[in-house]
Amino acid sequence: MEKNAVCTSESVDGSRDVWSSKSSDSSSADHLVVMVNGILGSATDWKFAAERFVKELPDKVFVHCSQRNVSMLTLDGVDIMGERLAEEVLEVIRRKPNMRKISFVAHSVGGLVARYAIGKLYRPHEKKDTEDSSNKDSKEDSMGTICGLEAMNFITFATPHLGSRGNKQVPFLFGVTAFEKLASCVIHLIFRRTGRHLFLTDDDEGKPPLLKRMLEDSDQCYFMSALRTFKRRVVYSNVGYDHIVGWRTSSIRRDYELPKWEDTLNEKYPHVVYEEHCKACDAEQCDLMEDNSSDKIEEELVTGLSCLSWEKVDVSFHSSRLRFAAHSVIQVKDQITHIEGADVIQHMIDHFLN
Repeated sequence: MEKNAVCTSESVDGSRDVWSSKSSDSSSADHLVVMVNGILGSATDWKFAAERFVKELPDKVFVHCSQRNVSMLTLDGVDIMGERLAEEVLEVIRRKPNMRKISFVAHSVGGLVARYAIGKLYRPHEKKDTEDSSNKDSKEDSMGTICGLEAMNFITFATPHLGSRGNKQVPFLFGVTAFEKLASCVIHLIFRRTGRHLFLTDDDEGKPPLLKRMLEDSDQCYFMSALRTFKRRVVYSNVGYDHIVGWRTSSIRRDYELPKWEDTLNEKYPHVVYEEHCKACDAEQCDLMEDNSSDKIEEELVTGLSCLSWEKVDVSFHSSRLRFAAHSVIQVKDQITHIEGADVIQHMIDHFLN
């Protein structure tokens, strides 16, 4: 592995958003890594991580930083952004026919956009006539693909998987019930359709909120089958000082499931304070774990997502001078200002299944 490979970017639609290595081995890279920015973000938000990826894995990965949903376009709604991301990924695959594997790395609301996009890109396994049609076990779904590519890692950083409605899901509202209720009523004035989706106030044509609909396969969108087909699903979460996305929603946990953590002794990953591998829960187990104190729809979201296994990595910047910018530091949005999050990016790459 060539650690000192020089990385370069290609121009796509005038944007420097595709990263690969200049090394002689880079032509053998067959793993497409799609990186997705958060609300009001841009393709450059993942620049540090993209460069680190191709320097560490020059003969393995080709990194594409999405640029279809940037700036004000991130207010158009999770579904519209998801459609655009899906089209963008298809275009990249057409340009790079040697790709055989695919992974997604997303920040904040970008994680929800990526979940929507893979639901559109999922291709079910086509059973041959010679296969035993009586074999209906749950492993069948895992044989599907994302646009014909083998699904490897689905990784999110500070993504509000349970939405932003509810107690302390948006920490800057201080858990004040009146503030949280007011935010639910006016969020669409600031963040438009995306705000409605995050606060679960959307009711398009009388349908349930989009995040709830994304708990199942429907309308030719294989949301859960697509998530299930990835070999790894990983959530990186800030345990505190993230004033945009709370710990509970980003780590897909109920209140009583939030772990106690202590300062890490790991010099390589000083900001990673807790790691947990959560096995998939069946319906009966989820019923037993139900938290009666939580919002009903939030409980449905955590129950539905807990039917899949997740790797949960909890991060703390509580001793950092930029702890109040934890939401950006966790992805190293700016490689000068937010460089303290570099160990979290390194943790992702070191554990990346390629």
